Amino acid sequence: MALHKNFPKDKFQILDPSIRWFPAEEDLRKEGYEKLLPPFVPELREKVAKWRADNYEGANETSKALLNWWFKEPHTIFTKDGMSVAFQYYFAQREAVETIIWIYDVQGARNKFDLIPFDKLGRVSPNMFDEDWLRFVIKMATGSGKTKNGSFRLADYADRY
Repeated sequence: MALHKNFPKDKFQILDPSIRWFPAEEDLRKEGYEKLLPPFVPELREKVAKWRADNYEGANETSKALLNWWFKEPHTIFTKDGMSVAFQYYFAQREAVETIIWIYDVQGARNKFDLIPFDKLGRVSPNMFDEDWLRFVIKMATGSGKTKNGSFRLADYADRY
């Protein structure tokens, strides 16, 4: 497994889509990057990075306000012993939330057919999924903050729509 030579140690730093973990030796990155990642990942990372740089253009006002509050406003939490500390979401958490909102708000994905165009290599087809309901799956690594105190809960967000 390879980390890009410029991969940061700071878990909060916003990552360029080209500077990512890769599931093979680094010398295979040029020929095998998209083939070794899940089907939608490379395309979505590029699109969401551009959308983030464009200040979430196209998101509805509620989503935009939440994204700006979660990721651009300073937050303070209290430790068990009552000390106040700064809180910030890990980049992996941020990118996961941004991706779901971008797919739903900006791209208007409402079914599995709306997601298929993000598979540039043609590995996914509608026949692969029996269900007719929209499902977003986010895979996050151990230690990336899935259960972090105060973390984003997609179910809470989804209930608003």
